[in-house]
Formats: sequence, structure tokens, C-alpha cells
Amino acid sequence: MQIDALSRRLIDRYQHGMPLCAEPYRAMAEELGCSEHEVLACLRQLHEGGGLSRIGPVFEHSRAGASTLVALAVPEARLEQIAARINAFPEVNHNYLREHRYNLWFVLTGPDRPHLDRLLAEIEADTGLTPLDLPMQQAFRIDLGFPLGDPS
Repeated sequence: MQIDALSRRLIDRYQHGMPLCAEPYRAMAEELGCSEHEVLACLRQLHEGGGLSRIGPVFEHSRAGASTLVALAVPEARLEQIAARINAFPEVNHNYLREHRYNLWFVLTGPDRPHLDRLLAEIEADTGLTPLDLPMQQAFRIDLGFPLGDPS
């Protein structure tokens, strides 16, 4: 994928945060000296080319309620069935298959810890599998970014 000059400037300037205003793409365009249409076209091209996975907020989950990482050891013959059941919970996100005895990993979120405990009990009752509950002990802030700069 070729990354042109506008793409590089967009990524360098906004990968850690976008303007918080009614028209963020217009504000980005004004700052970069181009049109809003050019910004949107550039972002669309980056997304379609695989250079950009998403544009959206990152929430401080500890301020929004409770969350925990959960792992299940699912027999291979039941993986699709169990994954579909887990995905049916609106409180579940980031559900991934892993190569390990605990092969299904997901994040469970809710308004408080008792809500998570009820969901974990429901998952166990529904699946017959005991969830491995891995609440965060310590947060590590990793602000990963890749400055692209001028390619010359």
C-alpha cells in the first residue's frame, strides 16, 4: 500500500486523538490545509487498503463501569456454538480464538462487578464451562504510535 503525503500527515497528526468538535473532519482539513472531502477520501483509502482499522474513541473503561478478561477452555467440536452464545451477550467484546487450552478469550463489561459476576454465572450455566475470570490488577498505559514523517 502506498501512503501519500496527506495520509502521512493525517496519521502523524491524528493517530493519538482527533478534534473534539461538531465537525472534526472539517477541523482536520483546515489544520492540514486541504478540503474536508480530501480528508474523508484519504481516510477511506487508508481503511480500504488495510492501513487503518478504525476511527473512533477509546474509552477509559474503569470510569465507565467494570470489565474483566475472560477465558474459556472450549472443546473444538463446540467452538462455533459457544462462540455464538458468547457473542450474543451485548456486554462481550474482543472475542478471540487462541491456540491454548484456554482457547476462547473475550472482554466482559458491565455497570459494576456484581453484574459481571451474574454474567459469568450465566455463561457457566449456559455452556457447562467454567470461565477463567482475569480482572485487571494494574493498568499499564501503552501509547503506541508510529510517526511516518517525510519519506525522503
